[in-house]
Amino acid sequence: MTTLEIKQRFGVIGNSPLLDRAMDIAAQVAPTDLSVLVTGESGSGKEVFSKIIHNLSARKHGTYIAVNCGAIPEGTIDSELFGHEKGAFTGAVARKIGKFEEANGGTIFLDEIAELDFSIQSKILRVLQERELIKVGGTEVIRLDIRLIVATHKNLTEEVRNRTFREDLFYRIMGLTIEIPPLRQRGNDIILLADHFLESFLSKNKLPKVKFSKEAKKRLIEYHYPGNVRE
Repeated sequence: MTTLEIKQRFGVIGNSPLLDRAMDIAAQVAPTDLSVLVTGESGSGKEVFSKIIHNLSARKHGTYIAVNCGAIPEGTIDSELFGHEKGAFTGAVARKIGKFEEANGGTIFLDEIAELDFSIQSKILRVLQERELIKVGGTEVIRLDIRLIVATHKNLTEEVRNRTFREDLFYRIMGLTIEIPPLRQRGNDIILLADHFLESFLSKNKLPKVKFSKEAKKRLIEYHYPGNVRE
């Protein structure tokens, strides 16, 4: 499948060399079972790339699970990721399947992995090394067959240096790195995206056709987009 075909299939808009390079790497690594680290600023489209990798892989018919590590309350993240047995803690009224077990046979995407504390990082490392887990409050060993894709907007090398991210987990997840360029570095892609969103907005609200003026396009290109495509 060509880069253009991948873009059309997954609704990716843009022609910048940096974007195309990231797409090429994603397409090449997809058929393998390597772990993938996707880096890029918030809103740059990291989860889109994880979905591309999953859907172009041999696991495409398996489950795809996306987890925003920064959005899970600290007290429940053990249970969310690894599951728990009934009665494992106050409020555990039933057995729960965790995200890793739910993704068995497929792909799990851990977004913003650098937000996890050391204790959870160590448990994820064990899962990756042993390909097995034990639920919170359980004793049964559950074997896993998963592909891991992780993402972060942080510089993990600096996080390791600052001892806020485990060095052993860092090397375990770095099978291959894909860097997503920020929107401000994608040149005319900004105009392509703006035209797309404008057309979509006008169509949805049944408004008459309008176009961006030259001055508007100039201002769009000059803006720095701290929120990237999401903004």
